Amino acid sequence: MATKIRLQRHGHKNYAFYPIVIADSRAPRDGRFIERIGSYNPNTNPATVTLNFERALYWLNVGAQPTDTVRSILSHEGVLLMKHLQGGVKKGAFDEAEAQRRFDAWKQKRQADVDAMKADMASKKEVALKARLEAEEAVNKSKAEALAKKKAEIAAAEAAKAAEAAAAATEEAPAEEAATE
Repeated sequence: MATKIRLQRHGHKNYAFYPIVIADSRAPRDGRFIERIGSYNPNTNPATVTLNFERALYWLNVGAQPTDTVRSILSHEGVLLMKHLQGGVKKGAFDEAEAQRRFDAWKQKRQADVDAMKADMASKKEVALKARLEAEEAVNKSKAEALAKKKAEIAAAEAAKAAEAAAAATEEAPAEEAATE
């Protein structure tokens, strides 16, 4: 029986997530499977991968063939590296402790790279948010200035009307006094 390590599509339109399964190569994509060893969610940033490392390594060692996407996922998680290191131990190139030391060093470097990428994304997001806030403040300031200018014009027009009314009232008052005399 030819076994494959592949993805099953779940979720709804435009929001898929994928269980990673061991299945017979003749079984339908979303059909019967032998074992579920993890999941892959590309909807998060960065993509979320949960994987049973030991079971994935076991299935690779017994001959299961990963699909291209699953091969990439296994490579990013270090399963293929561990399989390669175990092959070196079988050949006698180095011992098990050296293989584990190399794997741990790789894992630390990868974790540092992922943390740096997340920090970079967070800083870019913060800079973009700050730029949006500054742009919005500039727009609000220009709107406030336009509103203040309009209010000043209205106040000046009202003041001019009041001055005219006062001038008209002062002119009418002497004319009334002259008429009464």
